[in-house]
Amino acid sequence: MRYLIALVIAGVVTFFLFLGMQALIQGGEGAMTEPVKGNVLDFVRLKKEETVQKKERKPQKPPTPKEPPPPMDAPQMQSNNLDAAGADFDFSANVEADVNLAGGLALESSDGEYLPIVKVAPVYPRRALSRGIEGYVIVEFVVTKNGTVRAPKVINAEPESIFDRAALDAALKFKYKPRVVNGEAVEVAGVQNKISFQISG
Repeated sequence: MRYLIALVIAGVVTFFLFLGMQALIQGGEGAMTEPVKGNVLDFVRLKKEETVQKKERKPQKPPTPKEPPPPMDAPQMQSNNLDAAGADFDFSANVEADVNLAGGLALESSDGEYLPIVKVAPVYPRRALSRGIEGYVIVEFVVTKNGTVRAPKVINAEPESIFDRAALDAALKFKYKPRVVNGEAVEVAGVQNKISFQISG
């Protein structure tokens, strides 16, 4: 009996569902045929024409060639003052003449030999000054085309390792008039300088 009642109720529900679906389908056909209301506007953005400006560049004049350096005056000596921490004696560090031992006799025509312009006196080491140590250092280096000093090294020192750093630092500050050969500056290697450290008084 229960199964019979359930079948009857299911049949009635199914019938009404079919009726509802048919009504929805008939209503949708009219909606699809209606014309579209309103106007559709298309916007197209146009870019302004860009004007290209051409700049004419004039070629620059080449720099004038450098002339050989003019002759310089006598070398100047610059001294570095050092407070000897209350010592009652004077001290000095002398820079002696340059000697070129690398090339021997030059056979090419030389327009001008290298000449010292500025030689800075080295700073007397405090440890050596306090102990009253004297000595000297022979330094060898290269005089460049610009008149500066390159690659200094100690050839001989007495006593060893006491005044080496002070002598090398001073040699790097030397300035020269470079050697000129056939109108062009050239490097000079093997230039030696003896720097003496003496305490007087």
